[in-house]
Amino acid sequence: MIHALVSSLHFQGARFLVAIACALLVALGTPQSSRADDLPVLFDARERLPRPDLSGLLRLRFLTTTDFPPFNFADQTGRLSGFHVELARALCAELGIEAKCQIQALPFAELEGALDGGQGDAVMAGIAVNDDLRGRFAFSRPYMQLPARFARHKQAAFAGEDANALFGRRVGVVSGTAHEAMLRAFFPNIEPVGFADRDRMLEDLKGKKIEAVFADSLQLSFWTAGEASGGCCALLGGAYLSERFLGEGLTIMVRRDDPALASAFDSALAALSRNGRLQEIYLRYFPYGLF
Repeated sequence: MIHALVSSLHFQGARFLVAIACALLVALGTPQSSRADDLPVLFDARERLPRPDLSGLLRLRFLTTTDFPPFNFADQTGRLSGFHVELARALCAELGIEAKCQIQALPFAELEGALDGGQGDAVMAGIAVNDDLRGRFAFSRPYMQLPARFARHKQAAFAGEDANALFGRRVGVVSGTAHEAMLRAFFPNIEPVGFADRDRMLEDLKGKKIEAVFADSLQLSFWTAGEASGGCCALLGGAYLSERFLGEGLTIMVRRDDPALASAFDSALAALSRNGRLQEIYLRYFPYGLF
């Protein structure tokens, strides 16, 4: 179940690192634990968005990074891979411009300047949308949201399998993060226990020094299913979405003077959602599910 808790603060902590080893697991196939309907539908199947004519486009250069697995990373051969890379190729195919598409990786700090300076045409790299960026760039509609979730120690006794079971209990969260603010705002009956960093928090959960944590769903899904957890823990309850604390989701950033390109991406994303291609790519790179 997805719990939508919608407000309005810019996306915090969008960029994080998941272990490269976990990212590379996607090449091995999709476990049965993840389903296509895990991904929320962000486009109305009945909506037909206008598609600007891109026939005059000489080339379309996507800019990304190599340090945001499983969204974008360099595989063992050095080839650009990941959810964003495959989605960019699918967008080009849907728009009928595969031969004009290029994908280039740059350091994250250089993406805005490269786009603004005309060294690329679109950025797909998990950039957090905020008021400043909206004043300088244009954006597509969100194609994915990154929720928060609870994880629990399997040996801890809870009277239920949702957040209600945690009322009155101590739950770990990284101090000073959007997840801490969200936990305090939406779960006032839970006692937050602050940690300086995620690794220490998860180690204490693994050692049962604390019985549950609240954090980013992507990180928790890979950690609970991976070797680092030692099988100690599992996700608890459903996913929680909040525009106020977690932002509007992942979008494609283009130059402000190129709104037609953003509209073309919206149309193509809607088509990929309708025909199942977006969900297919999601299943490949998020085998343990986010929702």
